[in-house]
Amino acid sequence: MHKKYFIPIVILEVIIGLSALAYIASAFWNRPLGPSLDLPVAASAQEGNPASSASSQAGNDSAAVPTPKPKTLIDQIAALLNPATSENETLCGGPAVMTILLVGSDERADDYLYGLADSIRVVRIDFNAPKIMILDIPRDLWVEIPDIAEHYGIDHGKLNQAYFFGNPGMGYYDGPGEGPGLLARTLELNYGLRVDHYLAVDMQTFVRIIDAIGGIDVQVASKIDLNEQQDGANPEYVYEPGTHHLNGTQALKLAMNRYPTIFQRARYQNIVLRAIQEKLLTPSSIPHIPEFISEFSRSVQTDLSPNDINKLVCISKTLTKENTDFVAFPDDMFTGGHTFDPYRQVNTYTLSVDNTLMRSYLTDFINGTWR
Repeated sequence: MHKKYFIPIVILEVIIGLSALAYIASAFWNRPLGPSLDLPVAASAQEGNPASSASSQAGNDSAAVPTPKPKTLIDQIAALLNPATSENETLCGGPAVMTILLVGSDERADDYLYGLADSIRVVRIDFNAPKIMILDIPRDLWVEIPDIAEHYGIDHGKLNQAYFFGNPGMGYYDGPGEGPGLLARTLELNYGLRVDHYLAVDMQTFVRIIDAIGGIDVQVASKIDLNEQQDGANPEYVYEPGTHHLNGTQALKLAMNRYPTIFQRARYQNIVLRAIQEKLLTPSSIPHIPEFISEFSRSVQTDLSPNDINKLVCISKTLTKENTDFVAFPDDMFTGGHTFDPYRQVNTYTLSVDNTLMRSYLTDFINGTWR
């Protein structure tokens, strides 16, 4: 080969190689880490579900305010490092609004094959304001569960069972999204709530994540006794008013406790979540971030992509106590009772609610307001 042609050919080969590498990296960057939700688009809107329609509108806000999408991996990284470069762009290159179904699974193993939804929350992230709202949804609601009746005759159950029935270890559900997918469909069917993504964390992963960031400091306003009046009370689980440093195991016990009422669990979880937020936003947590991200990305059940996660990490830098709201339904909205569960052949404790009122609250939430 003539020497004068050799150098341009080498350069061309390098350019082609780098382009292929960038394409592969970009594909990975935007690929969901788990099965996608793939929620039906037309059905909920045609049925007139108010919260679902509001969610669809929120998800389409970017049509009214165009948000340019980075075309290359380098552009995407630059967008994350440099929030909103023009008045028409959202912070961190995110959508106008992102809603995430957050599940605390009671699965003991690390495979997400089984497990009930021990806690259920919906997180609304506003990439314009910025602002985040976190809503607890009671797991004991008795609901209609879609998509599995033809397999096992199951058409109703507690809300936390929808996640359980959908996970692959059960073999009851062959639709998209596994356990989170069936739970998301159940929420939309019963209450018109539509989410964009899901994130589930099992108990052992929760413990490891807390330990990975060096524990958390919780603020206790009034005495908390997690022993629940048991004999041989463990003083390590009695917290007087003040600040207490908790490791992963202690934080999990606090988050799971529901004494004296079932609604207390959500309040304890709010204490833990607030402490996690504060820890991650302090300079002392910086050395723990690589371990935290590593533990997070390999141990959770989610359809978020690395690109989505980086947008969330980016927006988290703008969040404070003032623009983070933990909201909850009024306790008296719900009525406790017992319902016969044909699957388990037992009478089980359940909650009932006025579905119209529930949908109204969820519409407010999706629209970014609360009562």
